[in-house]
Amino acid sequence: MRPEVKVEKRLRRKKRVRKKVFGTPERPRLSVFRSKKQIYAQIIDDTMGHTLVACSSLTPEIREKIKELKEKGEIKNKLDVAFLVGKYLAEKAKEKGITKVVFDRGGYKYHGRVKALAEGARSGGLEF
Repeated sequence: MRPEVKVEKRLRRKKRVRKKVFGTPERPRLSVFRSKKQIYAQIIDDTMGHTLVACSSLTPEIREKIKELKEKGEIKNKLDVAFLVGKYLAEKAKEKGITKVVFDRGGYKYHGRVKALAEGARSGGLEF
């Protein structure tokens, strides 16, 4: 399958999911994007159009933590990194007083790194 077709299909699925998932001030939307190497997550209030909390595997604090844990051998793959990003996002959200969110998988299957990020966010204290 050509890469362009693959991206178009994901964007079509994303639109279909986005019709049903909407972030409010009480329950903002946790949006996920993954590339081949990195994973990004942000909590968005769709009524205002503002990003409330954002983090990724490129965030400086997370990069340092990943480096430390890789040296210890605790992080073996991208699933572990995604879990760490989800947990860190939940901690930042709790600091801002956000406890409940709506999960937006962004057209990806709820599997692999997307699932690991969601589980990390749940273990950090977010409810969805």
